[in-house]
Amino acid sequence: MNNIKVSVIVPVYNCEKYLKKCLDSLVNQTLKDIEIICVNDGSTDNSGRILEEYTDSRIKIITKENGGISSARNAGIAVAKGEYLGFVDSDDWVDLDFFEKLYNAAKKYDTDIATGGIIRLHKYNQKYHLKFDKETVTSDFREKLVLCDLPDKSYVWNKIYKREMFVKCNLKFEEGRYYEDIVFSPQSLYYLKTMVTVPDTYYYYWRHSKSIVRLKTKKTNDDKSWALKTAEDFLKSHNIDLSDNKTHTKRYKIFGLSVFKISTKGETRTYRLFNVIKWSKTIT
Repeated sequence: MNNIKVSVIVPVYNCEKYLKKCLDSLVNQTLKDIEIICVNDGSTDNSGRILEEYTDSRIKIITKENGGISSARNAGIAVAKGEYLGFVDSDDWVDLDFFEKLYNAAKKYDTDIATGGIIRLHKYNQKYHLKFDKETVTSDFREKLVLCDLPDKSYVWNKIYKREMFVKCNLKFEEGRYYEDIVFSPQSLYYLKTMVTVPDTYYYYWRHSKSIVRLKTKKTNDDKSWALKTAEDFLKSHNIDLSDNKTHTKRYKIFGLSVFKISTKGETRTYRLFNVIKWSKTIT
């Protein structure tokens, strides 16, 4: 296919329960000039069979031995031909106009990155995790970090990146580690100079029981510590302090379940009762 506007890279590993919803949201995008690079990273369930069921010519399947999500993303980047790169995890999905709106905004303002909103889903509810009310264009590094709500929301997948700049800056994902996005996100916002925020289109982030953020092993704990330290050192090297942009949360539990949370970020304190009733106030 000629004139590929966005290469969407989907790492696939043992996600048969969610994969069809993910792929359906991609093959039905209003932006038709895309390629969907599915990297089957050694799946042992029916994920590979589900990929083969799709006859859309825009889907390209790479099958490799298991190497982790970073390895799968890097394999996809190596063969991508689109003007921009996008990433979607195989247990998530996007609005049908997601890539059209991001691509059009990036072209309108000639930016290296376009970023959309995030809706986080739980078993019984969903909520805005990141929301933009207008198009904001900036090349200021700190402003980009604040708009994307780093370090709290160091995500790779609610954005598209100009591939030419991505390759020129030799951006890659750290292989063999969890929490790689924490390191990648500030680096990408620094090296890719201009960014636009895009309102009214969303990436749906499904936080289920097998999510990496819920795993508590020595490996995940060590990798998280490494990622936070590496990202902090990178920001310090560029004289950036984001301590006032970080959320600090105190939880009150009964029988192991959170019933009341107090979150403080900058001058705003937010209270949540049973994660349903919410109110905020400004503190001085």
